Amino acid sequence: MKPLMFKDAFWGSDLTCHAGYDAVIQRLRDGRQMCKDVEELLKMRALAEERYGKELVTIARKAGGHTEISTLRASFDQLRTQMETIGHFRMQLSDILKEEVKKVETFRERQKEQRKKFESIMDKVHKKKISFFKKTMESKRNYELRSKEADEAEQGAEKTAVTSKNSEKIRHRAKQCRQTANESEKLYFKNVMQLESVRQDWEETHQSTCEVFQQMEGDRIGMLRCALWDHCNHFSLQCVKDDEFYEEVRKLLEQCDITTDNNCFIETKGTRSQRPEPIVFERYFPTESPTHSNGQSLIARGGEDVMRRNSSHRGSFPNINMDSARSSLTSVVEISDGGYAPLTGLQQDTSLATFTADEESYYVLYAYTAQEEDELSVGRGDVVRVLERGGDGWWTVDRDGLTGLVPGNYLGKI
Repeated sequence: MKPLMFKDAFWGSDLTCHAGYDAVIQRLRDGRQMCKDVEELLKMRALAEERYGKELVTIARKAGGHTEISTLRASFDQLRTQMETIGHFRMQLSDILKEEVKKVETFRERQKEQRKKFESIMDKVHKKKISFFKKTMESKRNYELRSKEADEAEQGAEKTAVTSKNSEKIRHRAKQCRQTANESEKLYFKNVMQLESVRQDWEETHQSTCEVFQQMEGDRIGMLRCALWDHCNHFSLQCVKDDEFYEEVRKLLEQCDITTDNNCFIETKGTRSQRPEPIVFERYFPTESPTHSNGQSLIARGGEDVMRRNSSHRGSFPNINMDSARSSLTSVVEISDGGYAPLTGLQQDTSLATFTADEESYYVLYAYTAQEEDELSVGRGDVVRVLERGGDGWWTVDRDGLTGLVPGNYLGKI
């Protein structure tokens, strides 16, 4: 595009009109205001970045997360670190913006001084031009008036009757008017020439001033364009840096593993891998009346004394002397001195004391280790077949072809 020139576009309609010059001056003043607006924008943005940076640093330092462990803790700590780093970079960006403000302010003041210098020159030229213009116009009016008076005097002298006395006076007056008109003509011509000289000087000054002002305006536009460009570049670069910092966080988050964190918690805070032993029933009295089908009651057989099979068995489960006296069943009750007395009328057939049930499948609730030769060791979860349920709580079971006694309350019905 072909550039247009200030010197070719800002002239007045007449010699005294300064509309073109005033338009250029107003443009420079508007440009000065634009510089102030850019300064204000950069100042406010610098303050915003400074506050933002300080808040990021404060947030990063107060974020906590000290209760977390392993990979998630590392990711969170990395986020806090990068957030604090971004906060410091934001505060540095604020300092850069403040420096940009100083540059624009310095440029604006320098242009102001240069503009005022040329304004002063132009004001003097304008005042001189106006002064000579007024002087010239005044001499022109005087010249026209004196010329008119001379014409009238000369015409009056020709029309007046020729007398020795009056004619001489009229001719003398006409001659004086003509001399005065000639002098005003010379003065008018002289003022016109001076005004022309002033006009040429004004034109040259106006032209050179327009060239300087156009150069100043070009410098201002270029400077502000670069300032705004740099402003955008600073923030684009900051965005790139922010993304790089957050990318470091994302890399650690990719390594964050649920299993790893749970394993770390178990390894560092685990208490015990074995479960606590179950609480089993421990019978305080040696015998009780039969109460339920799992044979947890104790029965004396053949009137013999009841005693524990082995007090060291797991869970202190009671055992019965298995002698062959099965001819009769005598129910017993506990008496105050620890002995047992028979109850009359309760004689029953020995077949009721111990009975053989249909073979039934049970699973083992608790592991049991055999303590006697006639007992059978079983593990938790084993499946056994009950061959005989003894009334004393000990059941005869079969497991994989092995037969023996186990506590009845260690078994559960499938």
